[in-house]
Amino acid sequence: MMMKRAAIASGHRAVTEAASELLRAGGNAFDAAVGAAFASTLAEPALSSLGGGGFLLARPVAGNALLFDFFTAEPADAGAHPPERKSITVRFPDATQSFECGASSVAVPGMLKGLLHVHERLGQLPLREVTAPARELAQSGVEWSAFQTRLLGLLEPIVTLTAEGRRRFTPGGCLAQPGQRSVNHELAAFLDALPDSSRDFYEGPLARALVRELRAAGGSLSQADLSGYRVIERPPLALRTRNAQVLTNPAPALGGRLLALGLRQLAQSAHTSDAQGDAVATALARVEALREMNRQQQAGLPAEETGNAEATDGDGAPELPPPRAALRGTTHISVCDAEGNAAALTLSNGEGSGHFAPGVGIMLNNMLGEEGLQPAGPARAVAGRRLASMMAPSLLIARDGAALALGSGGSNRIPAALLQVLCHLLDAGQPLDAAVEAPRLFWDGAKVQAEPGFEDAVLAALRARFPLSVWRARDMYFGGVHAATGDAAVADSRRDGAAGLEPR
Repeated sequence: MMMKRAAIASGHRAVTEAASELLRAGGNAFDAAVGAAFASTLAEPALSSLGGGGFLLARPVAGNALLFDFFTAEPADAGAHPPERKSITVRFPDATQSFECGASSVAVPGMLKGLLHVHERLGQLPLREVTAPARELAQSGVEWSAFQTRLLGLLEPIVTLTAEGRRRFTPGGCLAQPGQRSVNHELAAFLDALPDSSRDFYEGPLARALVRELRAAGGSLSQADLSGYRVIERPPLALRTRNAQVLTNPAPALGGRLLALGLRQLAQSAHTSDAQGDAVATALARVEALREMNRQQQAGLPAEETGNAEATDGDGAPELPPPRAALRGTTHISVCDAEGNAAALTLSNGEGSGHFAPGVGIMLNNMLGEEGLQPAGPARAVAGRRLASMMAPSLLIARDGAALALGSGGSNRIPAALLQVLCHLLDAGQPLDAAVEAPRLFWDGAKVQAEPGFEDAVLAALRARFPLSVWRARDMYFGGVHAATGDAAVADSRRDGAAGLEPR
């Protein structure tokens, strides 16, 4: 009889190695996920920061699944003053996406509080052991990969906005290059002082200095915003489909609800499975599901779509209706341990605001850098209200109870990427590696974006019905699905992912 194995998938080799180290030290999936998230702030600084936010979907082997919401929140004064933001356009090979940065784009960060909260609730190793891999990376440095420097190049106007950013990301006067090492001694000292430094970040002298600098540059974050931030525990959105259960991110996030909408629509379609041999009908059905997801995204899903009871924060205060979703870049970590615990953690710093918390090496998010986050206008700003998100950490629970943890980066393409991977698994019966690496489609609101690899007949049928753009190469634009289960781990090569298996 084969032993169960622990499995990890993430967007960087150093992040996966951090999780593996903690599992070998006797930690569970939640220790590993939290430690890997701390490590990701060093290894994936263009995507991950303690100044951002995220969601962790946990399935403890003993207990009910739980979604930890530590995404960014709305400052009380958001939009009260004319924003002073810098607009940038990120250019993918066959598409573009625009963002804004600057002090006024900074929302209330939740990442640090969230990771500590999850560790306190579900971890079993001491915090100092959990942060040890990240502290080592901060001191000894992480070698820049070609993929990470490509991301840095896309975000150059942001990461070089301030003197601190230029010092960190342009050694010698030019952007970091592959093979160079990035150290962050200030962050190493900050991690070494946890949990006291976390209290300082949200309530102490560091919080006051951070607010002072942002306010001087036109930001809206206040000390009350920081001290009032709370991690929220929510029941996940649950959907039974194809003899399995999918658990995902509930309201106020949009990503999980859009994923559930797409799965429901495809379940009602007569053509859902590549295995049936009708690849054309399958592709057309998936595009129709993607089109409906896009329509619902633009409209904004009401909270009651989830069927979940209204979640509350630690003080029992009900969540308020959210604004529209943030379309942000992200990364993801999936961990399943040998005992059956599963963690799916999606985290983001947006593109970064370009501003740093003073003296601790933490870049702050730019989640307010899009007008769609406040569709009702500045007068409707509500202190502490969560910004909606497309992030959708998910668990696929088989009939025997085995869990597959998965999630993706990719901004508003996240639900589409996860939908297609799940369809390959559930409808076509593909192995995990094939499901993750299969070519993907995306409906951008005007046309179908298609990765290379589809049959000519499929492309011809799509072109006959929709405007179509066929990409020359696979690309991170189409997401980065990192997935792990008890006997397999697959990290998406579109995002330079790294997977690992650990014996019990």
